[in-house]
Amino acid sequence: MNTITASPPSWRHLNPLTVVRSRVRRWFHNRLPATDTLLLTQRNVYILPTRPGWMLGFTLALLLVASINYQLNLGYLLTFLLAGCAVVGMHVCHGNLRGVTLHLQPPAPVHAGQAVALVVRFSSERKRARYGLGLGVVPEEREALHLAWTDVPAQGSSVLQVAWPAPRRGLLSLPGLTAQTLFPLGTFRVWTVWRPAAQVLVYPAPEVNAPPLAPGEPLGDGASGARAQSTGEFDGVRAYRRGDPMKAVVWKKAAQAFASGRDNLVSREAQTAQRQQLWLDHASCGAQGLEARLSRLTAWVLLADRLGLDYGLRLPGRVIQPDQGASHRNRCLEAMARI
Repeated sequence: MNTITASPPSWRHLNPLTVVRSRVRRWFHNRLPATDTLLLTQRNVYILPTRPGWMLGFTLALLLVASINYQLNLGYLLTFLLAGCAVVGMHVCHGNLRGVTLHLQPPAPVHAGQAVALVVRFSSERKRARYGLGLGVVPEEREALHLAWTDVPAQGSSVLQVAWPAPRRGLLSLPGLTAQTLFPLGTFRVWTVWRPAAQVLVYPAPEVNAPPLAPGEPLGDGASGARAQSTGEFDGVRAYRRGDPMKAVVWKKAAQAFASGRDNLVSREAQTAQRQQLWLDHASCGAQGLEARLSRLTAWVLLADRLGLDYGLRLPGRVIQPDQGASHRNRCLEAMARI
């Protein structure tokens, strides 16, 4: 018999130093101005030695003490030569990031659980190239920082893209971004923290293996017609004609024809008035819970859009009349994201 042993709780969450650091970090991020275009100057660019930089400083201190103790002229020369290189590297590293302009493009809507693509353009007006510029999303506590790297040509621009997983649906604020460089020696890290002003619209995640579309409802004028198929395909078809769009082909009936040995196709008759309307209703979709219902309605909206059907959406407090097309699909998805 297998025994599952619960892992002990992490006492790191209760560490006062971790709590204080998290609060200071949150306070620092909230005081930054929200903007989608950021010019890096000495006011918002920071510099500190890296671990190799601290090791270099420790080594220089040992060399200096040894040179003083043994009166080594060549030791003095080596110590001050390396120290001079470190100072020049610090100046070059700071100037490599200072003066760069960062511009964030508005992110496209995604579904919950998908990655939001954050596209940032690095531009420089100076007459020298910038090397080894990195961009990443400011990580949460105890998470590693992942960076994408690029070079910016002289008086040119370069584009970097980083991904941020959308945690939930709704209109969400973007996380903080950080840009940094280690060029040229890697002994100093120059970085900035950026708080974007843009927001991203996150649609509900579509249900996996969603049930077939709901049956159509008769039109309000009392017109009668055959009941809609459970796949969302309505009557009003004709024989396939050369030049008909592929989305107009009724593939279910085509599969039935192929199975019986026939090769005749049928298309939806555009001139025939649809005698039933497809309504995607929040109250009668059959799922339990708000998020489950929105997930199923999202899957149905995407399916009806692929089939080229006219469909309407009923949500609590809002009704979207039947229509079709990309704008209608986005309007329905946005309504469910903001509910």
